[in-house]
Amino acid sequence: MERYTGKSVLKGIAIGRIYWYRKQHYQVVRTEVPDKEAEKRRFADAVETAKVQLAALYEETLTRVGEDHAMIFDIHKMMLEDDDYLDAVNEVLEEGLNAEYAVETAQNQFAEMFASMDDEYMKARAADIKDISRRVIRILAGVPEDGILSEEPVIVVADDLTPSETVKMNKNKILAFVTVRGSSNSHTAILARSMNLPALVNTGMEAGEELNGKIGVVDGFHGEFLVEPEQELLDEMIHRKNQWVADLEALEQLKGKDNVTSDGRRIDIYANIGKVDDADGALAADAGGIGLFRSEFLYLGRENFPTEEEQFLSYKAVLEKMGDKKVVIRTLDIGADKKVDYFALEEEENPALGYRAIRICLDRPEIFITQLRALFRASAYGKAAIMFPMVVSVAEVRRIKEIVNQVKEELTTEGHPMKEVELGIMIETPAAALISDELAKEVDFFSIGTNDLTQYTLAVDRQNQKLESICDTHHPAILKLIELTVKNAHKEGIWAGICGELAADTDLTETFLAMGVDELSVSASSVLKVRKAVRDI
Repeated sequence: MERYTGKSVLKGIAIGRIYWYRKQHYQVVRTEVPDKEAEKRRFADAVETAKVQLAALYEETLTRVGEDHAMIFDIHKMMLEDDDYLDAVNEVLEEGLNAEYAVETAQNQFAEMFASMDDEYMKARAADIKDISRRVIRILAGVPEDGILSEEPVIVVADDLTPSETVKMNKNKILAFVTVRGSSNSHTAILARSMNLPALVNTGMEAGEELNGKIGVVDGFHGEFLVEPEQELLDEMIHRKNQWVADLEALEQLKGKDNVTSDGRRIDIYANIGKVDDADGALAADAGGIGLFRSEFLYLGRENFPTEEEQFLSYKAVLEKMGDKKVVIRTLDIGADKKVDYFALEEEENPALGYRAIRICLDRPEIFITQLRALFRASAYGKAAIMFPMVVSVAEVRRIKEIVNQVKEELTTEGHPMKEVELGIMIETPAAALISDELAKEVDFFSIGTNDLTQYTLAVDRQNQKLESICDTHHPAILKLIELTVKNAHKEGIWAGICGELAADTDLTETFLAMGVDELSVSASSVLKVRKAVRDI
């Protein structure tokens, strides 16, 4: 047996076979083939497989989020049947070249043609051509779509995982995450929490293909990862897992109960989500609403900007799912550890202090306006609120409001229905907390992002695993900044919540209630745990 220790991201126990996640870097190479007819058949078979995949995706998406979302896979299937596209591939195959190269050549030819058109709808088809072509190339190369080539759910072990890699994975295939490197404060760790999966980071283990298929145990309570444990220990872990499941079932009894202390102090408990499907988990956990929809995950795991229509459909789907429950959507927070190649951001020595979040949006308003248009259009379908990350000045808020008003005027002129939308900002920097009295006059609410607030207050890079021991989220300076922010919010008659990971720390629940915090937004898996803590006070 091998035993490794790491930093626990989410408490829980997972037992199953290990899958070593190898990053997929498939490079198309031009080669000559001896039998061009056989290569044509290989391409035709890949197209048929792609159609089957797209049909399955259509049905799954139709069930989960409705026909508007599912339609894109129907369009992709039709594009794969387009004679011009198939002829372009077969022309290259006729030259005796490999199918992967032929598909990539046709992809580039059609994508360039669509991108050069004046019509916005046709321009957007360039992205679809790339998508279907890459799907066919993956099939030809034998590369699994989500990087996990396993039919049964597995414990995914990797050197490290980026947010883009994590967001693409099929949750139904994963029992738990274990990484060699990484920080418990990274956005990948946060995403693992939102997926409600036990996870360990920074184990420091030597790992590779030799782990594949072995039995593993992830103990999120003690931060341990066991490989091939002896039967006696395995039986003990199975017993502990069953007890943990029983404890979760006991928490289920709190569904439908109010978040109120024994002396009548009430607080809202909302859920944090990163994807449309996560709203189902929030509803299943009986969350009062969505306190943080991390919209940047709509931008990850792809190779081009999401269109206004794509974003609109995602926001609309979440709002419709949540009904009359509030959904607070954070605008784009790209930068730092959330890197996206197509943004073409320059390398920075300290990206956490650099070009990110609202700074990108105000500097590149075309990106910001596209998102805002989608958000306000979607507002007609539920109870939406919008908040803006990384604000440090009143001037930024006023500029944001100018752009918002411009977008609303345009949408009104175009005849799009909209509802009233609360506008808020995240308090993530000491600067914002210290001038929260001035900022409170400009907005409808504050949401305190304790992950970044901790990083900037303590001058501790939250990605640096060497500094985890001094990343004290209970530091008096952080608590004082939270208390000051809440006090200043209430002076101006606006509400203040906490949406960082600290919101789920039940050691601080009573402290937050005493400060007057109005809302705690946590991962769906923590909603009932925090409700219990509130009701026990």
